[in-house]
Amino acid sequence: MRVERVVGTETEYAIATGDGSRANPVALSLELVRAAADPARSRIHWDYGREDPVNDARTGRLPRAMARPSMLTDSPQAALINVLAPNGGRIYVDHAHPEYSSPETTDPFQALTYDRAGDLLMAQAAARAGQGGEGHGLRLYKNNVDGKGACWGTHENYLMDRSVPFARVAALMTIHFVTRQIFTGSGRVGLGSEGRGSGYQIGQRADYLQSRIGLQTTFDRPIINTRDESHSTASTRRFHVIAGDANRMDLPQVLKVGTTSMLLALLEDAETAGFDLDALLGRLAMDDPVAAVRVVSRDLSLKEPLALESGRRESALEIQYDLLEGVCQAGAALYGRDGEGQPAWPGEATGRVMELWRGALEDLDQVRGADADGRMGMTAQAGRLEWLLKWQLLEGLRRRRSIRDWADPRLAALDIEWARLDPGHDLPSRLATRIQSAVSPEAVEAATDQAPAGTRAWFRSRLLHDCPEVIRSMSWSRVVLADPDGDEGQALDMDLTDPTGHTEADCRGLLEHSGNIGRWLLKGEGRDLYC
Repeated sequence: MRVERVVGTETEYAIATGDGSRANPVALSLELVRAAADPARSRIHWDYGREDPVNDARTGRLPRAMARPSMLTDSPQAALINVLAPNGGRIYVDHAHPEYSSPETTDPFQALTYDRAGDLLMAQAAARAGQGGEGHGLRLYKNNVDGKGACWGTHENYLMDRSVPFARVAALMTIHFVTRQIFTGSGRVGLGSEGRGSGYQIGQRADYLQSRIGLQTTFDRPIINTRDESHSTASTRRFHVIAGDANRMDLPQVLKVGTTSMLLALLEDAETAGFDLDALLGRLAMDDPVAAVRVVSRDLSLKEPLALESGRRESALEIQYDLLEGVCQAGAALYGRDGEGQPAWPGEATGRVMELWRGALEDLDQVRGADADGRMGMTAQAGRLEWLLKWQLLEGLRRRRSIRDWADPRLAALDIEWARLDPGHDLPSRLATRIQSAVSPEAVEAATDQAPAGTRAWFRSRLLHDCPEVIRSMSWSRVVLADPDGDEGQALDMDLTDPTGHTEADCRGLLEHSGNIGRWLLKGEGRDLYC
């Protein structure tokens, strides 16, 4: 049981004109993606050939004729909607939003670094677009709702062992996704899908999760998404998560990925550890998880009990302690305990995530039941809990301006200002001394251009840097090279199915061919890289 696994994130950004003028968001998104394109790489096609958005983990493939058009994300478009990012990620237009998909990473801290690198790449593209003569500039926002009924996604992707029955994955992750928002939520002004209810809640996505499980992502949104499109080997599954918030603070993002990774490890290793997972699932299964996700989001006291199928009732915080204890029991069975009685976790990243998880629950223990004055004084906890820090900012404004109603537009404006993406100048940047960080600005800057060394993203990035002129098309798991001045029949179709293959360590022989890697490969050299 380790936190390390192949992980990726996808972020849809809200977009607007800099001067507030009305504009078509699709046109603005296209403008931003064009600004993100490097001329040397803009001619490279995104390869949709291996995408399979209608494959359902429960029932097999949904007939395309039965799928809504918004589900068919494998349909190529004529306009420039895809840009290959230099770090091995992807920037593109998804419906009415610009989106960044990170390269494949190997642990929650690296996933955080490349998520933040995406923010920087997108902000830089928005700045360039604003200099392109349109006259209005572009603004980006990293959040999930507009307060008027629209919602957009922040997705997570985890590679896991396909032998774990999906029903068990869904059962455990439903419990986790309903309750993890107490430490991963980014906070939201407004109640209800259109934000008309007056109040503040912990999670941004809670009011938009409308079913337990399903293949869809843009309507009747499920807590558990069943899209079975692994971009990987037959023995692995890409578990696609749509239930999370967009985070501006580091620790909620690390915990979002880290705790989910550890619970996936519990699913994979429970039998080896002799842990009774069925007993845990039976004890914590919720009577109505869709209703429960809203109860948790609106309960700032953290005391509200949730109805369980067993007839018992537990709060979200108590359930998270149960999940943590389950992971620790299995970990201790596998690795023994250290001098402090905790599992002797293998690897620094795993130990650090488990320490942060326990620390977050201890923070929430102190928040639980506190009144408004008590929560206002929790400076340290707010530096680690995003929803709490945002609430403190909003509550401070309420007190200074004698604002009685949470429906006051000044509060909604501050909520939106928290989401505005302008690295170094935006509100989270200005509050950096109050926020506990987990990655340095230097590491984020480097990650905008360099791919993770331990996944196939390294190979894609290397080709993009060294020989974009011979890349015909690219996707997560495939690259086609062809010399534009050579024989058409000499195209080279390279299979990158294994996300942990084609790493820097695997491909050290390429480094001596820097500058002409593509042509070297097209000549038939280095066949061990693609055979």
